Amino acid sequence: MTNAERALWNVMRAGHSTAKWRRQQPIGPYIADFVCQEARLIVEADGGQHSPEADAKRTAFLDRAGYRVIRFWNNDILANLEGVLIQIGEALAAAPSPTSARQRAAKPAYPPPQGERFAGPDSSPLEGEDSAACSRSEVAKLGEGATT
Repeated sequence: MTNAERALWNVMRAGHSTAKWRRQQPIGPYIADFVCQEARLIVEADGGQHSPEADAKRTAFLDRAGYRVIRFWNNDILANLEGVLIQIGEALAAAPSPTSARQRAAKPAYPPPQGERFAGPDSSPLEGEDSAACSRSEVAKLGEGATT
């Protein structure tokens, strides 16, 4: 670890925020300096050895993987650690809530909107019915004609 990475890690580990950070985390073919998985945020500490072309390729891959990448030069971290921490805090605050996004993705709209019926993975059209959904009135009419 560089001196800048060490300084940043010491503050992150000491609980600068409620976010949980991992350092030197493999993601695909790359190793991210610092990652907050909950916020899908990566913080990179860049020194003189970084090339803009390689960084652009790396950032594009990480973006496609669903991460937001923010970069700081090592000398900025060492000279203005408080300012860097403020920017990281702002990035964390701007990150979408992972719980709410996960809940929205996993939860079907129920009850289904009027005029539609829920089509689960095992549902199939009724005999003689095409795959179009029945309205509630159509379902009621079917139920009236049923015998028990």
